Amino acid sequence: MTLYNQVAKNTHLTYVYITFFLIFVIGVGYVFAQAFNSSVILYGAVIFSIVMSFSSYWWSDKIVLTISKAHEITPKDGKEIYRIVENLCITAGLPVPKIYLIKDDSPNAFATGRNPEHGVICLTSGIIDKLEKSELEGVIAHELSHIGNRDILISTVIVVLVGFIALLADWFRYWAFFGGRDNDNGGGQFQMIMMIVAIVLSILAPIAAVLMQLAISRKREFLADADGALLTRYPEGLARALEKISADPKPLKEANRATAHLFITNPFRGKKVSKLFMTHPPIEERVAKLRGINI
Repeated sequence: MTLYNQVAKNTHLTYVYITFFLIFVIGVGYVFAQAFNSSVILYGAVIFSIVMSFSSYWWSDKIVLTISKAHEITPKDGKEIYRIVENLCITAGLPVPKIYLIKDDSPNAFATGRNPEHGVICLTSGIIDKLEKSELEGVIAHELSHIGNRDILISTVIVVLVGFIALLADWFRYWAFFGGRDNDNGGGQFQMIMMIVAIVLSILAPIAAVLMQLAISRKREFLADADGALLTRYPEGLARALEKISADPKPLKEANRATAHLFITNPFRGKKVSKLFMTHPPIEERVAKLRGINI
């Protein structure tokens, strides 16, 4: 299989994930609505999720940059960085994004923005200081690939859906325990079954939603690695960058659980978690795939 075919396959699989995720959200809402014999719950939840999705689409980048305490730099402030970004953007056919800096010794980077025309690349001062030029080009190419593939839009939608499912589960438990269900409506055996299913879903659905979010996030990282390698024509640069970043012992001070999946590698250090709950694919796997690319 060629690299182009692999990238296309990964893209198709990602959209399969998202389609399944949307079906899962609708299904959870339907079960909760049936348990209370009230379609108002489902309609209200759908309207709420649409409003949240709209807000996240327009303002998610500003929120993320504020949380990360990043500030914009100009071409005058970072001539070499802008030169690298501009050259890669010409190759990729992308508009030049804004560049933000986080003053932190921990090497890392992420991309944000609702579309390529409003793209942002955010670098830490540590990644600029500690990587060689070819390695930094690999990282920036990776982040430009996220922008070109509109990964940030996908990430925003998934984050909203995960939050929606968690809220819906919380609301259900509150109504179930504090008299939200109208016992006079009846409903018979079917509604009793749906109530039992809903109780189970209220516990398991948020966990399943997070696992699907992480699976999609990991898939997008592999795709951005492949696209970044195509862009620079030098996969070894990104491979070495990933090794250096992951080996650095300093955690990123401004990172948190809400933004961790955006970074090129896990911004936390020294925390061993199950592969199932990792925000990023294992570095060893990413490096192996990069070094297996023939360009």
